[in-house]
Amino acid sequence: MASTPRFLQGVFPFTGHGLGKPEAVDSSTTFVVPSGSIAQPLYFRGGNSSDELIVVSLLKDGQPMRMFPMGAKSGVNIPLRVVEDVDPDSVLELVVAAPEGTTGEVVVDFGLVLI
Repeated sequence: MASTPRFLQGVFPFTGHGLGKPEAVDSSTTFVVPSGSIAQPLYFRGGNSSDELIVVSLLKDGQPMRMFPMGAKSGVNIPLRVVEDVDPDSVLELVVAAPEGTTGEVVVDFGLVLI
């Protein structure tokens, strides 16, 4: 069976409202799994321009599925070793949380495949 890659990518500004208060990264970092397909998240690469720790989380239907913490002015490359099937019509979304008042830009490169 052939797979189709999909990517959620970009550089996005953020303002932190607390590590426990994540907000959508951008409307372009939301993906609805098409009917008749199954999605498998494969990797996350990210960067953080701020002077504080931030956390980008992958939500599935509004619930945390994976969390990707990034230190101050640093980046991460995380291949997802445990690959889970995400059912059709599920909503995947990347959100970012940062300490109150923190501003910066977050770089996201999130890859998944549809099967």
